[in-house]
Amino acid sequence: MATTDRQATTLALAHALSAAERGLAVIPLSRTKLPALRSPHRDDDSLATRCHGECGVFGHGVYDASTDPVRIRELFAAAPWATGYGIACGLPPHHLIGVDLDTKSGTDSSAALRELALRHLFTIPDTVVVLTPSGGRHLWLTGPPDAAVPNSAGRLAPGIDIRGAGGYLVGPGSRTDHGTYTTAPGTAHLAPAACPPALLRLLLPPPRPTHPATHPSAGDQGQGLVQFVLAAHEGQRNTRLFWAACRTYENGIGPALVAPLVDAALNTGLTEREARATIASAARMTGRRP
Repeated sequence: MATTDRQATTLALAHALSAAERGLAVIPLSRTKLPALRSPHRDDDSLATRCHGECGVFGHGVYDASTDPVRIRELFAAAPWATGYGIACGLPPHHLIGVDLDTKSGTDSSAALRELALRHLFTIPDTVVVLTPSGGRHLWLTGPPDAAVPNSAGRLAPGIDIRGAGGYLVGPGSRTDHGTYTTAPGTAHLAPAACPPALLRLLLPPPRPTHPATHPSAGDQGQGLVQFVLAAHEGQRNTRLFWAACRTYENGIGPALVAPLVDAALNTGLTEREARATIASAARMTGRRP
């Protein structure tokens, strides 16, 4: 390993340990921003979706995340090529929510967030802000312990991605192929601020609708999920369909709801091929057969 890589790994470990002292659970990342340790179940897709570290081996992404300095050192020792670290979102005590304001899509994500704030009457509080090598920003917010904010890409607005439960943020001090993540001046000393309630409502999945059934095979249990998909706007269609399909398979009614979900997706403008591919992905993610 080159000297510069060893130095980057040493710095990443130091930053990760510092973050852990603040109650933030961390994992080592490679220069590509992906978890540095590969899954021990990479040759078994079924087990890869079901094992969250119960096997006792490293390589389970955010499920490896820890605030224990001994475990963190073990993780980095197992990944000496790591040049960064990820901070797991949604975990106590902070229940971190990351608002990723991207610049790659050509949209003004900061302006989009300001527009949302004006429309929904909330203000982004002073909080930790991390600057990305591409010119974007990560805003750190905290959520209540009883609210699991899902990950999303562009659902809130174009160019705004959300890192919630099961996701992670690249920590400041991490070095990637495109540069180094840094804390914005004047924010390093801050604690992550509480997510404004109005913004939190936008980030959480809507409650299950109670409309009468519109598909004979959906049944009462799955009708809310079908309506959830039907209510999707452009930019939300795949995300909503994937979320609904995951819930159906987790509840054991996936096979019965494939047709109703496909019909609902077609009504929102997705093609049948897109809909079935998304539902199949949800089945694999939950360890079920589509």
